[in-house]
Amino acid sequence: METPKMLKASRKVLVAAACALTAFAVNGSVSPAYAQEKMAKALATDYQKMKYDVYAGGFHVVSADLDVDLKAKNKYLLRLGAYTHGMLAKLAPWKGVFETHGWYDVKKAFPQPEIHFSDTTWRDEKELTEFLYNKDGSFKQFRIHNREKDGPEETEKGLPDNSTDILSSTLKVMNKIAEGGKCEGSDKIFDGARSYNLIFHHQQQVVLKGNEYNIYSGPATECTIEVKPLEGKWHKKPRGWLSIQEQGRERGKMPTIWLAQMAPGEPAVPVKIRVKTEYGTLFMHLTGYKGAGKTLALAAK
Repeated sequence: METPKMLKASRKVLVAAACALTAFAVNGSVSPAYAQEKMAKALATDYQKMKYDVYAGGFHVVSADLDVDLKAKNKYLLRLGAYTHGMLAKLAPWKGVFETHGWYDVKKAFPQPEIHFSDTTWRDEKELTEFLYNKDGSFKQFRIHNREKDGPEETEKGLPDNSTDILSSTLKVMNKIAEGGKCEGSDKIFDGARSYNLIFHHQQQVVLKGNEYNIYSGPATECTIEVKPLEGKWHKKPRGWLSIQEQGRERGKMPTIWLAQMAPGEPAVPVKIRVKTEYGTLFMHLTGYKGAGKTLALAAK
């Protein structure tokens, strides 16, 4: 059993979700055969909460939730939480929270991060990394907190310059698509050890049908994501996400995201993700949604 590799692949699907919050500016519907809808108490506008399940080889291996919050004046918050599920949780217990908050230019629909952090736990090993930015967009500081380190880290000169975080980059694209644009965009990302370009490629408009795994039915934008290494400590042989990406490229299927606008005037969200690897194909399905005064949930099987 390729448990460590399966875990890494599943975790990268979640990162892909963080990379791919874009959609076509149309409203979708939910398949009544597989999902139930009820009006909840009115939620504040500019807030959406999604739930996802990740499947590998037909097995539910990861659960995740995503919050997109633009309620505060000139502020934004994005949060992605995830954890291994079922048998995989027993074999490879992992959980993580990835969060960004910062300043938001409403007129330009432009996010500028103030802090981005990653808080992960693998078995009993916990690590918190923080990326701090100035309001003018310049990089401020990188910090690591774990058993071996606690505090600011030195970064290679020029490596984090003109960079942003992965969630903020995604929010820019999802706003662009919600306003009727295509799934296109590119940003420099700094991860603490290396930098890369995160690139969104528009593919086509499609119509999805809900099923027993996914609540969404309706128009969506099909989009692929590509990572191109820039500088820093890159290995000669692709590892991590880059390795998974290249496995998909070799098989003619780059990491692909389908995105749709669930509520008028709100940023679009991912409704399905596919990542093809040499170990099989991973799917991430939308199983719950709350926003704009409505709650959607996958019907019990």
